[in-house]
Amino acid sequence: MVPDATGTGGEQLREGGAADMARHGGGRGWYGKVVGAALGVTMLAVGASVWTAQADSVGGGPTPRASASATPGGEAKPVDVSIAHASDAGPNGVNITIDDGPDPAWTPQVLDLLEEYGVKATFCMTGLQAEAHPDLVKDVVAAGHRLCDHTVSHDTAMDKKSEAYQAKEILDAERMIIEASGGVRPVYYRAPGGAFTPYSRKLAASHGMRPLGWNVDTKDFERPGSDAIVATVKRELSNGPTILFHDAGGDRTQTVEALRQVLPWLKEQGRTFGFPVR
Repeated sequence: MVPDATGTGGEQLREGGAADMARHGGGRGWYGKVVGAALGVTMLAVGASVWTAQADSVGGGPTPRASASATPGGEAKPVDVSIAHASDAGPNGVNITIDDGPDPAWTPQVLDLLEEYGVKATFCMTGLQAEAHPDLVKDVVAAGHRLCDHTVSHDTAMDKKSEAYQAKEILDAERMIIEASGGVRPVYYRAPGGAFTPYSRKLAASHGMRPLGWNVDTKDFERPGSDAIVATVKRELSNGPTILFHDAGGDRTQTVEALRQVLPWLKEQGRTFGFPVR
């Protein structure tokens, strides 16, 4: 059985009774092209950044804090540090989650399909994409969907890096998403490729962002064909309710077509659409 995520020192983070969430990092070369220059600036600015979180362990010490508030309008209430998989819609609920955007080519098409079928979803956005496309972030919020912090740069190896680096990736993304949305907080944190650590989970949870896993990895980022994406959903839905799709990172034509088939099929199965538990 593949672990939900691998934490610092090889700690394996599992949820009781939840299906497995496999790490994936394929199809990620686009980030190097899109954000290479921006990351260079970001890394040069690390020393001057306002984000300096305390390197506390999960087992003890105070909750990690940033040196400046990442969320305007007051502090967020801390949430559970465990990785969420369940749906707030109950035993027949299903959670549609959309990662890596927003993207001007694909996010509007995904939003149109979700509206057509009356589905609310969770959009896991990178800070750089949110900052580049604030109107799309606002469109997502206006349609009643929820926001999720997916770090600044989508580094799938961030669990092998320092706590200061993890804090900067999470908290800078939180700030960028809030600013792009016009003040709406992300309420989940999804580690790129499942690269959670005890520290990153605790930090995110202290900012009101529930760590978010998945049960069905459609692998749509590999572009296996829309039929294969749909088949994966049908085959793996018994693993649990949280389904992973992508609206950025390349040509997402197959994802859009798969959603066009999957959403009505889920309704035919008596499924109701909800959000991940918090």
